[in-house]
Amino acid sequence: MKGGTNLQEKTIYLLFTDTGTYLAKAINFCTRQSLNHVSISLDGELNEVYSFGRKRPKNPFIGGFVKEDITSEFLKNSHCAVYSCNISAQECEQIRENIKEIEAKKDDYRYNFIGLFGVLLRIKINRKNALFCSQFVANVLQGLQTIQVEKPSYFIKPGDLRTLEGMQLIYQGKLEHYPRHLMKQDKTLVTGTQTVQKQSFIFLLSSKVKRFVIR
Repeated sequence: MKGGTNLQEKTIYLLFTDTGTYLAKAINFCTRQSLNHVSISLDGELNEVYSFGRKRPKNPFIGGFVKEDITSEFLKNSHCAVYSCNISAQECEQIRENIKEIEAKKDDYRYNFIGLFGVLLRIKINRKNALFCSQFVANVLQGLQTIQVEKPSYFIKPGDLRTLEGMQLIYQGKLEHYPRHLMKQDKTLVTGTQTVQKQSFIFLLSSKVKRFVIR
C-alpha cells in the first residue's frame, strides 16, 4: 500500500473457481479460459461469499443467488484464484448494500442460463431478475470510482473481472489450502501477490513437516 495504511480503505475479494463439473468444462471450452465461476467477498477469510450459482450442488439447473461455503465438499477441492482490490470505506458499504438488496429478494431471482449464450454470441440478453455469476458481481460493483466496469454486465465474463484495474492476485491453488487464518483484516498481511504466496508456501510446508514428524 502506498504511503502506509489508510484507515478509511477497505479490501474486497473476488474468488474464481473451477469445480471440474461437466457444466464448468463446457463453459471453459466455450470461453477458452478456466476459472469461470466468480464470487465476491468482503472479508479476507472468505467467511461470507456471494454469487449466482447452484442452489443444489448435484443439480446445475436449479440456480440463483447463493451464499457459498468454501469448506463444502462441492467447493473445497476446486482449483481457484483469489484477487483483492482496495476501495474506499464508502464504496465497500455501497457494495454491501447492493448485495443485501438482491439477497432480500433472492426468491424472485433465478440463474440466467440464457444470458450465457448471449455472452458467447455477443447478443444482448438482459433478463429481469436473472443473473449469471459474473453479471451479478459486475452489477454490485457498478457505480464505483475505484473499479471501472466498462462493459455492460450482461457481457461480462469472469476473465474480464480479473483484469480490472486494481485487482491483485493473492492466492492460486486448491481452495481447501487457502490460508484463511492468515487473511485477517490486518492490512500488513494483504500487501500483494508475493507476500501472501510466501506465507501460503510456509504454511503448507510446515503442515507437511508436522504430518511427517507425527508418522
